[in-house]
Amino acid sequence: MFSHLPSRCNALVIGASGGIGAALCDELQALAQVERLYGVSRRGQGPATFNLAADLATDEGRAELARWLAGQPLHLVINTLGLLHGDGIWPEKRIEDVSAEALLKSALVNAFSPALCLQALWPNLTLAKNALVGHLSARVGSIADNRLGGWYSYRAAKAAQNQLNRTLAIELGRRLPGVWLLTLHPGTTISDLSTPFLGNTPKDKQFSPQRAARQLLQVLAGAGAQHHGGFWAWDGQPIPW
Repeated sequence: MFSHLPSRCNALVIGASGGIGAALCDELQALAQVERLYGVSRRGQGPATFNLAADLATDEGRAELARWLAGQPLHLVINTLGLLHGDGIWPEKRIEDVSAEALLKSALVNAFSPALCLQALWPNLTLAKNALVGHLSARVGSIADNRLGGWYSYRAAKAAQNQLNRTLAIELGRRLPGVWLLTLHPGTTISDLSTPFLGNTPKDKQFSPQRAARQLLQVLAGAGAQHHGGFWAWDGQPIPW
């Protein structure tokens, strides 16, 4: 399926107990090309073959991830971490609704943690030589595509994530040219994260986690060198930054 990767490869799904993460694990388990499937989440539960419980928004959690995978080449890494609401955080409609707490928490989970996870996994990607990295972002992180406003914390965090992804891709091109990083928008997926906000989305644009997972894997499977460092929707179409 993944022509850029070896015939037998190791895969890691970050956020493996979430809706899309668990569906990705299910799809990858069915692929003969995937020899070892690792999953990590705060609960340490999921359909991966090997599972780790770790909070990757913390230094301790990322250090544990690095220890757990020490010496293992990783050929496919998909990071599904994301926070839209919870713990007193809710998408803001007005500037009066914005708080420093929400801005910082959203940035930590949505923007900083994926980049820091890749830092922890750099030795594993170096061992793999050829690898694909998919970082799930969101279309609302596009500055050019912002026509509705609102959702200050989430939009800002996803825009920051996109910038970090682009910067990481440039460095990968210099240091590990066989490792391609794609920023991915999975579409509106029916999950705990999106359920409160599905009302304005047409039914035919609401994807089950299983469909979203299949679409994301198809985008990654079809990736070439020209896709490295880009921002891509679930249907393979580019999204403006």
